[in-house]
This record gives sequence, structure tokens and C-alpha cells, in this order.
Amino acid sequence: MSKRSHHHLTELGCIACEDLAEFGAGKEGWLAPDAGTTVLCALDAHSLAIANRSVVLILGWSDSDEPRVKIRPELSPIEAERITAIEWLVFDDIKVIAIGTSRGFLLMYSLRGDLIHRQMVYHGQIIKLRVRGTKKDLMQDISSEDVCVVMPGVIARFDGSDIRSMLQRWFQETHSRFWDEKSNKDLEDDGNSDNRLPYQIWNVNKYGSCVDAAITGIMPPPLMELQYIVIYAFGSSLINYGSFLKLCCYMNSAAFIVGQSSQRYYCAVTIGDDAVISAFRLSEDRKRSLVGVILSKVMPVTFSTIASFSKMIWRSEPTPTSKPEEKLQSFARASSLTCLKDYPRKGEKLTLSPSGTLAAITDSLGRILLLDTQALVVVRIWKVSSAFIILNSWEPTAPFSGLSSIFHALFQGYRDANCFFMEMLVNRDDKRASSSFHVPGKSDYCLCLAIHAPRKGIIEVWQMRTGPRVLAIQCAKGCRLLQPTYRFGSLSDSPYVPLEVFLLNGDSGQLSVLNRFLN
Repeated sequence: MSKRSHHHLTELGCIACEDLAEFGAGKEGWLAPDAGTTVLCALDAHSLAIANRSVVLILGWSDSDEPRVKIRPELSPIEAERITAIEWLVFDDIKVIAIGTSRGFLLMYSLRGDLIHRQMVYHGQIIKLRVRGTKKDLMQDISSEDVCVVMPGVIARFDGSDIRSMLQRWFQETHSRFWDEKSNKDLEDDGNSDNRLPYQIWNVNKYGSCVDAAITGIMPPPLMELQYIVIYAFGSSLINYGSFLKLCCYMNSAAFIVGQSSQRYYCAVTIGDDAVISAFRLSEDRKRSLVGVILSKVMPVTFSTIASFSKMIWRSEPTPTSKPEEKLQSFARASSLTCLKDYPRKGEKLTLSPSGTLAAITDSLGRILLLDTQALVVVRIWKVSSAFIILNSWEPTAPFSGLSSIFHALFQGYRDANCFFMEMLVNRDDKRASSSFHVPGKSDYCLCLAIHAPRKGIIEVWQMRTGPRVLAIQCAKGCRLLQPTYRFGSLSDSPYVPLEVFLLNGDSGQLSVLNRFLN
């Protein structure tokens, strides 16, 4: 399909089809942001996944002839289980769709609709599945890729390498042997639940239940462990030679701190009704005591051995038809760092910058907060200032109906707003950037924040951190702002692929991309 450009937007394709009627297509505002609890969307480079309470539809937006796939997960009707989160998991040669349910199950399906994995994370609704990666830099000496599962008051982390290994094994098995009807049934029933993915889970409800959360990256250990690390590393030489200056130098080295620590620590930011913003230090260790080690390491092996002997002795007994309830993993330690309470303000949505150093947070008062996740301070606030810009451009001869709509937008602010970070070529006067022989690199792009304010019918793009508004686009009422999911392994991609933001028009089905350069 040929691309058509309309100044700041470039049309890429159309998703309109009869299958969308099951999701409410054809009704006004069926894809509006306030319908986000009933219609979920996840975008990939060439595919779009749309879900309601019980069905996921996968369709291609770049090729109209690409077959569409419907996935109907096996949900519990007794407990009114429903789909509450979806996200793509994209590796080099593997792409699957991940589904979170209201009972706390994480499901993974192939593009053919085959159930690959089914695992209970924790009792409760999965609010969001967040995929991200952080690159090695001065603040941390390792890179990290993970899938973050957000639940009310709970946050869990799956390592990307563990998911990759599990998916590779599954696809190798499906290509190396013929699956008869029985094995297919076993796979669908069990969902590979025997091969549980390892993960860490933390309780972060100290300041109330959260509505969204994110792991922003790796952080140094607390001061007490830092003292232990340095003393252990240098031994008694600190006392013999009094090398206190050397100790201070090492204490100031973030790379040394993280690299020498016996465990890894993460920083998590949560938002909710009771506390607008909360921050926690997450530890990988569940228990430090000898009893904890025995319980977490020895006991599972012991029970597994006993179970194996039992099966050998009582092999003739019929196997039970009901599956045993999955045992939940114990919480690791989460230490509170800070908390912002500002009643009646409530946090609503959170989005992270690629490096994890900035977070944009929308609240119930129609404002957007820009949080520095390392200093844990709010560095910028958007509220109704852009409405004043519109008001100043109003002509005195214009009808009062136009003025009333402006005042309506003024008091709505950024309510129900949706934000994504993106990268743009802002300084187009630079000869190197404008040359046809020059391929833009990461240094050529400027980090910006795209804000979709549906009640004002506008998309704004602001330069980070304190830069001006560089773009404003009028959009239809039934639109939704989307961004492709993070691709595992993309930290080493060459040439550099900048962050882009897409606009999906629910009324026409048209998918467009915001141009990453200013005309």
C-alpha cells in the first residue's frame, strides 16, 4: 500500500474489516481512550492486536491480504475471568502475543493461535504488561531486557532471556516432531505450565493499591550493603592504611557498586489513588536467612523427589482429572524510597522514556507530570496552558459558540490524556542532518513527549526536558495513540531505529505515523 503524507502525518494502512464488529467497530467512539478498559490495543511493526473481554484479534495493517487470527483463551466462567492486558513479545525470529487475565494468569500464544505458555503470576487482575530494555551506560555496567507484569499493589519481573529460551524450545519442538491430536490437547490443557518461567515479584502496596507501575532500571544497593561490599572487597587494608579517601571514591562509583553487589536492585515507580507517585527499591533476594535458603532451594527438590517415587510405586492408580492449584511465589523485599500524596489528585497512567530516566504521569486533575526517575523529583507539569494559547488566537469577530468550546477545552485540561515518548529530527537546518547521504543516528534525534488530549481533540509534541511545543495536530474524536512494543535485542540495532508514535482512527480504520521531522 502506498504511503500518503498529510503534513505531519503519513498514512500507512487501514485495518477496517468485518471482524472488528465484534469489538464495537461502527459505533461512535468505540476506540476512544475512555474505552481503554474494554478495548485493548497492542501495536507491532506490521501487526495490530485488538482485544475485548474474551477475544484477541490479530490483523496486519501493512498487507490487506494477510490472514487474520482470532484467539479465544480458555477463561474461567465461574470466576468471570476476562482479558485485561495484551502485549507483543518480539524477538529476532520469534513473535508471540502475551495476554494477562483478571485472575492473574500470563498466557502466550503463537500467531497461529496455539497456546505456548500458561502461568499464574499472582492472585488478582493483571493491569499491564510492560516490555522494555535498558542499555549499558555509566550508571550501570550491564544491559537489561524484561517483561514487567503490573497488578494492584504487586509488580513482577520476567527476564527477557528466560522468555526467549522458553519460546525457542517450544518452536524447535513444534518443528522437529509431528503433533498428534492427543499432544495438541495436552498442550492446550496444560499450556506448558510444568516449565514455569522464573521471575521475581514484589509487594508495593505500602501506600495503597497502584493502578500502574514500571521498573525504571537498575539502581545501587542501600548504604548498609555498600559498606559491607567495600569492606569485604578491601579487607583489613582499610584499617591498616586508613584508606578512607579510596573508600569514598568507590562509594561514588555507580558501576563499581552495581557490579560488585551480591544481588541486583531495581527502582520501581508506582502511581495510584492514595499516592500519586511512589518509588521503591526492589531486591532480588526473597529471604537472607539459612531457613529461607532451605525452604526456597531444598524443599522444592525434596517434594519433587518424593513425588517421583510416589509415581513409580503407585503407577497403576488413575491420575486425577483436576489440575493442582499453582503455588504462588513469595514476595521479594521492596523498600520504600519516596511518596507523593496530594489529595484529591490520583495517578492514572504512566509511560517511560527509552532509558527509563523520565516518566510521564497523567492524573485525575487533567495534568501531566514529568518525573526524573533517578532524582525522584517532578521536573515539569502540563496543565491548561495550551488552552490559553488557543484562547489568545481567538478573533473577537468569531461567534460565541467557538469561544464556549475553547472555554470547555480550557477547563478539561489534559483529562483522559495518553502519552508516549518519541524521537524527532527537530533541528533540520543542520547540514549533516539534511544531507541525503547522511543516515541519522541517535545523536541526531531529540527526545520528545507526544500528548494526546482527546477532550481537546489535539496531539501535542513537546521537546524534552524543558523545551517548547514543537508540534500540534488536530485529530478526530475516536482516535487512539499507539506505539510499537520494544523489540528484544534492539539495543544493538544498526542503523538506529528511532521511537515513533502512531495514530489509529477508530472511525475510518486508518493507521498513520507522526512524521519524525518538522517540515
